[in-house]
Amino acid sequence: MSLINKITSIGMRKNLNRVTLYIKYPDETQFKVFNYLIKKAQNTEIGKKYNFKELLTLGPQEFANRVPVNVYEGLKSDIERVASGENNILWPSKTKWFAMSSGTTDDRSKYIPITTDSLKKCHFNGGTDVLAYYLNSCPETTLFTGKTLAIGGSRQINKLGDCAFCGDLSAVLISNLPHWVRKRRTPGLDIALMENWDQKIEKMAEVVSKENVTSISGVPSWTLVLFRKILEITGKNNISEVWPNLNLFMHGGVSFKPYRAQYEKLIPNNNITYLETYNASEGFFGFQNEQDKDDMLLMLDYGIYYEFIPMSDFNKPDRKAIPLCDVKVGENYAMVISTNGGLWRYIIGDTVEFTSVRPYKIHITGRTKHFINAFGEELIEDNAARAIRLACNTTGADIKDYTVAPVYMSTEKRGCHQWLIEFNVMPSDIDTFSSILDQELKRLNSDYDAKRYKDLSLTGPKITIARENLFDDWLRSRGRIGGQNKIPRLENNRDMIEQLLDMNNK
Repeated sequence: MSLINKITSIGMRKNLNRVTLYIKYPDETQFKVFNYLIKKAQNTEIGKKYNFKELLTLGPQEFANRVPVNVYEGLKSDIERVASGENNILWPSKTKWFAMSSGTTDDRSKYIPITTDSLKKCHFNGGTDVLAYYLNSCPETTLFTGKTLAIGGSRQINKLGDCAFCGDLSAVLISNLPHWVRKRRTPGLDIALMENWDQKIEKMAEVVSKENVTSISGVPSWTLVLFRKILEITGKNNISEVWPNLNLFMHGGVSFKPYRAQYEKLIPNNNITYLETYNASEGFFGFQNEQDKDDMLLMLDYGIYYEFIPMSDFNKPDRKAIPLCDVKVGENYAMVISTNGGLWRYIIGDTVEFTSVRPYKIHITGRTKHFINAFGEELIEDNAARAIRLACNTTGADIKDYTVAPVYMSTEKRGCHQWLIEFNVMPSDIDTFSSILDQELKRLNSDYDAKRYKDLSLTGPKITIARENLFDDWLRSRGRIGGQNKIPRLENNRDMIEQLLDMNNK
């Protein structure tokens, strides 16, 4: 083990000990987190509204009885007050940072508060714990002899009112990193926070291809875009020729499974470790702590108190969220969080399945609604419905049924969305229909707009015309024909659309 690895490993040993402790005592750890949150927020406006001081005695069950489960709209007005400079609304400390996340039905973007506590105790602790576990499992790594390539988003830090700043999570985190950490990252802030994505990719490729990159952190789909540009400008055959000392790729945001084969082809290096992380604007929730397993350890002491709604009950009016200690392996849950960022009983929108309860380990299974998030675009059903309606109204088309699925990018082709549509009346011009659909999706959804920029990661919609009665025949073949059965509008994989396409060609 190199000297720098020894020194760093000693410094991070306390992180391993802390994680080991809450793996051994998970439910006690969560109860401790609950008390920390309630005590800290007892004198805030929300704490007084629900009498948090009393909850210190009455505990989590009474907390669940008193405080309603929230979506973004339920906290939006309070978050806007916090952003305008008001204190002691959701969390006692002044909040000046907000992470822009994918939009809701009514907004292109959500603004998630990032407090000093959530920044340091949650997001930064998560990154440190990932490295601690990696060093422990790979003691001979040369990780610290080079630099970390951080592939973040393209939203610069902007003012949010007079008292706050906003950007995507990566921009917020980079802007708050200690100086010594920034020195180990590449590219510099001047490039990392560029908004023009094609210029940013060009600049990044020029700069980072000349560095000794030993680790990468990024979304798989975006990272492939950068890899293609690097190989183009260097003339190298693969990424291992550019970075022979590459040890680690920390990925998240979208499923890695569709991309793994491409990475193994582009990085023919048996020494590289792939680690999935679960870090969202709302918090750092987990990471892959065993290389031979693709589930993730749920992080229990980052200032996040977890509850879960069984997806079988999610749409019921009397749905109840259960504490972590009551979850079962193999069941699909919507995750509900209360955090040191000031989110209280907040439905994050992700669904998870537990693969283990000792320790608590999870798979991300999707979203609480039908969605497409193959490239980080987080397209929701409402976006699709609004866009297709406008395209029909403008071109005189009438649609009977449709479904949408991703076409994954390869080393030769960009990704896209395939729209399989059965028309009652064809549009006056299919290209105009497709263009309007695309433009409206960009207007409605800021994440889709970002991924579509200059066709770098996601190209325009691919329209495939379905034969007459295709969807009815598909439902009938599964014994699901009838008024209560509907075609799923958005699917985040190609299983269903491939079945439909096979039927369409017969």
